[in-house]
Amino acid sequence: MATTYEFPSDLLAGQEELHQVRAELSALLKRLPWSVEPSEGFSDDTGWRRSERPASPGWTAGEQAEVEKLRRREHELAVFVSTHRFWAEVAVADRMEARSRLKHVHEETPRGGA
Repeated sequence: MATTYEFPSDLLAGQEELHQVRAELSALLKRLPWSVEPSEGFSDDTGWRRSERPASPGWTAGEQAEVEKLRRREHELAVFVSTHRFWAEVAVADRMEARSRLKHVHEETPRGGA
């Protein structure tokens, strides 16, 4: 039977917010132009595969600030989660498994029995 970990509520909340911030950052980066700075498009078919990009207007100052804000928060949360006092209570040999469980705890569904 797998080990059950009693994660503290602040660690669970930090991990959940980290998932949310990463999802928000990923979605934002997918919406933004490919280049931060304005750039002409290009097409190159001389390599082993064709590579091309349309012209990019670059990111606005607001978009750059939003990306920076999300990256900063992601870093803060990653540090908080990875250095949480809880990890000192987990045997070194079990920390990798416990960390993996924490990352996926939101995917777990309670199993009801009849």
